[in-house]
Amino acid sequence: MSSLAAARADNFYYPPEWTPKQGSLNKFNGQHALRERAKKIDQGILVIRFEMPYNIWCGGCNSMIGKGVRFNAEKKQVGNYYSTKIWSFTMKSACCKHEIVIQTDPQNCAYVIISGAQQKIEDYDTEDAGTLALPVDEERSKLADPFYRLEHQEEDLKKKKEEEPVLVRLQRVSDARHLDDYALNKSLRAKLRNQKKRIAEEEAASRKMGLSVRLLPASQEDAAAAASIKFASKFDRNREDKRALIKAASIFPGSSSSTRWVDLESKRRKIKAATASNLLVGGFKPSSWSQSAVSSSRHKRV
Repeated sequence: MSSLAAARADNFYYPPEWTPKQGSLNKFNGQHALRERAKKIDQGILVIRFEMPYNIWCGGCNSMIGKGVRFNAEKKQVGNYYSTKIWSFTMKSACCKHEIVIQTDPQNCAYVIISGAQQKIEDYDTEDAGTLALPVDEERSKLADPFYRLEHQEEDLKKKKEEEPVLVRLQRVSDARHLDDYALNKSLRAKLRNQKKRIAEEEAASRKMGLSVRLLPASQEDAAAAASIKFASKFDRNREDKRALIKAASIFPGSSSSTRWVDLESKRRKIKAATASNLLVGGFKPSSWSQSAVSSSRHKRV
């Protein structure tokens, strides 16, 4: 990098037309040192990067904005708490461009939502969470009293004696579970090997059936459900037709009447099957009246 490029990169480049009487480079170029961040500096507004201090609900679209999400906010002073300044931060949510205003609260060391959003309340019970409740300011001030501190210590000792057996038992259970690392590792690896073997067997069985997905192991409930379902097959229909033809045939072999009767019965069954298929498709079954009407019209034409 040349000396001129290095000077420009460090923002120390002074053009030939600049003179020391004209002041700094920002004054010479007619711009602020913070550039676009200070475009409203005449109104006391400075654009900063603001990080959300807690979870909130957006007032425009009711979507949650998580803690730690950053915004380009306009920072300005709106008051004083004694000698501490109260700052206001105005920003727009990314979900619906709704304006959110948050102020500092020096008295309570917190942030307060003025408009555009609502803080998400997250309460929990210390007993359910298994944590300890921190003493509030009133209890801290009471601990300065020696009599109250003595009573408090007595309650703590009593609680310790009551919960000590439970803690000892939990410690023993934890030690028994995690003391032998080799045995735990051995059992875990054996469990994983059995699982991989079972998955390989299921995939092989699925490939034999021509399936691309792995089937789960069979159960008694699946077997009972499969047995309760019955599908009518073509084999059953053919078997019933053959039995009907055998029953309709004559017991004497070589008789022309029995052969003619079998042919008639087979034709009658075929006609019934064709009529049924026509009805399923949406057709109609011709009645005796329509057949007689068709025959009479034929006679008249002749």
